[in-house]
Amino acid sequence: MNDTPRIRSVVSCTLLVVTLVAGATACGDSEGHPLSAKPFDAADQVSFNGHAPNGKADPDKPLEVTVKGDEGRITDVTAADSTGRRLAGELAADGKRWHSTAPLAAGARYEVRVTTEDGDGAPGSRTLSFGTASPKKLLNVSFGPRTGTYGVGQPITAELSVPVTDRASRAAVERALKVRSTPSVTGSWYWVDDKILHYRPQEYWPAGATVDVSSNFKGIRVTSALYGAEVQPLRLTIGDRIEALTDASTHEMTVLRNGEVINTIPVTTGKPGFSTRNGVKVVLGKEPFVRMRGETVGIAEGSSESYDLPVYWATRVTWSGEYVHAAPWSVGSQGSANVSHGCTGMSTDNAEWFFDTVREGDVVKVVGSEGETMTPFDNGFGDWNVSWEAWQKGSALHGATPGAGAHPPVSELAARLRPQV
Repeated sequence: MNDTPRIRSVVSCTLLVVTLVAGATACGDSEGHPLSAKPFDAADQVSFNGHAPNGKADPDKPLEVTVKGDEGRITDVTAADSTGRRLAGELAADGKRWHSTAPLAAGARYEVRVTTEDGDGAPGSRTLSFGTASPKKLLNVSFGPRTGTYGVGQPITAELSVPVTDRASRAAVERALKVRSTPSVTGSWYWVDDKILHYRPQEYWPAGATVDVSSNFKGIRVTSALYGAEVQPLRLTIGDRIEALTDASTHEMTVLRNGEVINTIPVTTGKPGFSTRNGVKVVLGKEPFVRMRGETVGIAEGSSESYDLPVYWATRVTWSGEYVHAAPWSVGSQGSANVSHGCTGMSTDNAEWFFDTVREGDVVKVVGSEGETMTPFDNGFGDWNVSWEAWQKGSALHGATPGAGAHPPVSELAARLRPQV
């Protein structure tokens, strides 16, 4: 009596399994299903707005794909140029029209893949290739500094061949410029003026980092008549974290490598009326010998402050002529008084050691001086004297764009080589 229901239960389950398998077989049978068919050539189903395979399309006009007649619809469109840049677009809710929502690149080659379905749901496809006309006016970008190894304070520079003034165009430029650091950092571009951008991280570059600067600028529309040119990439290597911290009030420089003190040097800085600038500066270059004359910094020849001196082991930190250098004539004041015309002076042995220890991009910071603070852009690389919050506001992507023409271009600044002692 008790076995009978159990037998019925087993039989019932067996029949259920058979039924499910049979159902699965029926659902899995793809014969005759529209989606199982090989996509038909949708050449007669869709049209493109004049972008013929052998023609050169106007990059200022959007790409448009439409369905011919009332039957069928577009299900997907992908468009990309030969570099892999995808072209953004929008498909209408009824599937009858797709159009690009971003400008096409000039002088580029595009491949467009369209998938469709007809009135019965059968899939179709169509692929089209076309080129766009070459740009009439190009915007070139030059990255700086040159390839090499630099200190942790070195900014990246980008100099444009043509001024860019409006926010939308500046944003297009920034999006095309790529800075990648290994290890990664948080950083941003800052528009110094209409033609110069600087890039720096939130903090100094990590010691030992590799920095790659590149662009997908080629063919990108910046303004209605201006397109990006191909840009030469740049790779920098970052050395040890070298920081020279000068306290003008105690007349002492402390030099650190990766956070460890490696030397303490007695120095003299600018005397009243010629006070050394406070703030963070970056090593711009090194010259084993420089002739320094007072008239190059506005001191009248023959006056009580006039000088004409041979100077050795000179490490430049501003374009206006501020150096860290050997000053054997002031050894008696080094460590006790400020007697220079703005430079940081030290003994010849110490200056040679400093010269051999630092490289371009290393950090030289001055505190305790009665002088003004180092300006950000018009006298070297004073970028680190700008707070991170203010720096981000100098980006067209992150904040307000600074006023046009606020600072001279870097190329002009480089010509201002007026040494002072």
